[in-house]
Amino acid sequence: MNRDQKSALVDSLTEKINTSNHIYLVDIGELNAEDTGKLRRNCFEKEVKLIVVKNTLLELAFNKVEDDFKEIYDVLKGHTSLMLSETGNVPAKLIKEFRKTNKNPILKAAFVEEGFYIGDEQLDVLASIKSKEEVIGDIILLLQSPLKNVMSSLQSGSNIITGVIKTLSDKKE
Repeated sequence: MNRDQKSALVDSLTEKINTSNHIYLVDIGELNAEDTGKLRRNCFEKEVKLIVVKNTLLELAFNKVEDDFKEIYDVLKGHTSLMLSETGNVPAKLIKEFRKTNKNPILKAAFVEEGFYIGDEQLDVLASIKSKEEVIGDIILLLQSPLKNVMSSLQSGSNIITGVIKTLSDKKE
């Protein structure tokens, strides 16, 4: 690969990193061809981009992006692949599901919701992070709950008032 090709590759990686909200660095080096194919299919189904990269080119791309990725430079050793996603917890859930039948991929680091997560032990934390849509749904449910209670009280209160009026009208006779 000549210098121009490397530069084009670094520019392409930089653009993909800049346009991705969530970035996972994983090691899939010990997967055989069949398992790698399964992982790629799973990624495609979950709308996660899986890109195998050279560490030196990835570091050059990280140097060119808007955010500061120096915290994860230490994990750029051995085999490295990028998993890019619009939803923060999807790659972590995908990794956990895939590891039920394989020991890989191994999580090296992740940049999710503007925070860095270093090491495979962070996988459970990342899988439990709620997506923006899930948080909005929770907020809507919380906002609806008091309204439902008020409406229920008003409806039951009208029945009580009706009963009191009926009782009072019956007493007058």
